[in-house]
Amino acid sequence: MLVLGIETSCDETATAIVRDDGEIIANLVLSQMEEHRPYGGVVPEIAARSHLAHLPDLLCRTVASTEIPFAALDGVAVTSGPGLIGGVMVGMMAAKAIALVHDIPFLAVNHMEAHALTPRLVEDVEFPYLALLASGGHCQLVAVEAPGRYQIFGSTVDDAIGEAFDKTAALLGLPYPGGPAVEAAAKKGDPERYALPRPMKGRPNCDFSFSGLKTAVRRTIERETNSEFLVADIAASFQAAVADVVRDRSENAIRRFKTEFPKGRQLITAGGVGSNKPLRAALRETAETHDLAFVAPPPPLCTDNGAMVAWAGIERLRAGLIDDLDFAPRPRWPLDETRPGPSR
Repeated sequence: MLVLGIETSCDETATAIVRDDGEIIANLVLSQMEEHRPYGGVVPEIAARSHLAHLPDLLCRTVASTEIPFAALDGVAVTSGPGLIGGVMVGMMAAKAIALVHDIPFLAVNHMEAHALTPRLVEDVEFPYLALLASGGHCQLVAVEAPGRYQIFGSTVDDAIGEAFDKTAALLGLPYPGGPAVEAAAKKGDPERYALPRPMKGRPNCDFSFSGLKTAVRRTIERETNSEFLVADIAASFQAAVADVVRDRSENAIRRFKTEFPKGRQLITAGGVGSNKPLRAALRETAETHDLAFVAPPPPLCTDNGAMVAWAGIERLRAGLIDDLDFAPRPRWPLDETRPGPSR
């Protein structure tokens, strides 16, 4: 089984062809980072125009590099939400055209479902499992039962974790994107220098909050006089606070997961922030403490890419979850509304 994946939900134009045995035959990603860097974040109109300009060529390059014609594919999968609606529409129109012309199945993929299923592309991960999905726009703890079957244990009540990294980087004068910049700066800093808050820590639920932490960073910067280690120490203190919050929230989710899904044996993380090494270390330690295996995709598969969309398409195709060509793009699409199957 061969599936083409298309990803255009934010600032990466990406295409891939993946086989159902997990082989990534092609995986091309065109980043728009330099186009958005002057603005300190993603500009939706610029993103949509860039997808429109570059996706046709990227699709042709993908097919040419593999010598696999569109007609030989078993399906075309595309991110259909959530995301920046202009970009989502560009990808969906291309995927629908391919599906219609070559009479192959069309698979509308939820962006967060693609992240949630990515660990199964690279590791032996069995359903059910617990997932921390962390990116610029999302932060969720989710029980993954099967393709299209998800139970959200907790999510952010304000900023997503990646957004908090980006805003902290901007406050510190670090470049965009903020996640890698903060992680790099933190390596030279003292994580105990500043006693930043741990929002939601100790509460009985699994939700997140990062706006108060971001505000505390701003106030700390305003209060402190400039010094050689100011940026590094604040970055390290911020990252340590995030890791503590993630550890605490994940422990609550693990306890609930083990009660509701006693056969579950794995904790995974995915999404762009899932490539942050200190956060991975905190999650690994937490998982091992609770007798769970920890799995995370390699960093290139944590950030947005076409391979994860193609793999989600394979998973949905196996489950018989094929979509009609009148499927509408969704700027908002809760993960637990991805056409759930029968109850457990």
